[in-house]
Amino acid sequence: MKSKLAILMCGAALAATGVQAQDAKMADSMTIVSWGGAYQKSQINAYAEPYKEKHPEVEIVWDESSNEAVAKLRAMNEAGNITWDLVDVVAADAIRLCDEGLAMEYDPDELLAPAPDGTPASEDFGDLIVSDCYIPQIVYSTTFGYRTDMVGDTPPTNICDVFDLEKYPGKRALEKRPINNMEWALLCDGVAKGDVYDVLETEEGQARALAKLDTIKDQVIWWSSGADTPQLLADGEVVMGSTYNGRLFSLIEEQNQPVAMLWDAQVFDLDGWIIPAGLPEERLARVKDFLMFATDTQRLADQAKYISYGPARSSSAPLVGKHAELGIEMAPHMPTDPANAKNTFLYNYTWWADYRDDLDAKFQAWLAQ
Repeated sequence: MKSKLAILMCGAALAATGVQAQDAKMADSMTIVSWGGAYQKSQINAYAEPYKEKHPEVEIVWDESSNEAVAKLRAMNEAGNITWDLVDVVAADAIRLCDEGLAMEYDPDELLAPAPDGTPASEDFGDLIVSDCYIPQIVYSTTFGYRTDMVGDTPPTNICDVFDLEKYPGKRALEKRPINNMEWALLCDGVAKGDVYDVLETEEGQARALAKLDTIKDQVIWWSSGADTPQLLADGEVVMGSTYNGRLFSLIEEQNQPVAMLWDAQVFDLDGWIIPAGLPEERLARVKDFLMFATDTQRLADQAKYISYGPARSSSAPLVGKHAELGIEMAPHMPTDPANAKNTFLYNYTWWADYRDDLDAKFQAWLAQ
């Protein structure tokens, strides 16, 4: 452990770095890549607009291509033309990008602000820094929403209700990728939670998961954007569908749609930033200045005022309060709330970093059949 003096010196050094960053030559524009929808809106409200108030000279351009980040960064690197400055990705994609040298490694205690009490960022974020290139922002989950007016008198309570077309007839919405779908399929084919990834490593296990998905395939609308399922639910085109818990919160609490959450077997994951490797000096200086501000304790707590994702910093959690507009307490809407987390599934991002490319190809081939 660092001494109190060392921690205070660290904070002073970081503060001095911030002053120097203001004096350094920085780009006057920045392209940030995110996911669109309610999540991107929460980022804009919590830290992009406040940053622009401090730096009105900076133009922030948003690109909603995070679901294609790995492929696009690979292509940019091959072409020698990196047009993105900061990219929001899930942890597994960050690990892949870091391993391939497409994301920049960083020192948390140099790049990120300490907690208000002086705790270094490396300790405040702790184990959520799952890669040398990854700057975590939030803990979220992928779960299901369902139309309360389309499920009769016995709403779904179990993840395997998704596969029960007799009890709950109608279309489902599932993401157009293997992640989460393969795990849920195996769980509902009788595989114990702790054995899912061991089974999924095998050819037989992969075939078993796809066979289970085959049982509902002709009743699935496949989505690519996190905004798709909320819209499908709002329009009554699906009886239930998977998406990110924050999108469902927005649909239910902000839009007052007849939708409820199925928290069972919600899949916990992380979302955060990577800096593309090889940025020019002025663009990198701007990104660093933005990140020092956007990832501090207050800013991550502020994000939870707009969307029901848990902040990645320990020091932010006690500051989470009420929704900025609705005035409702946000803690009960977090995926980590005890009432919502009775049966969770922990997403193995390191496993998916190793197997993603192969299973993506297999899954897309299965979809085309």
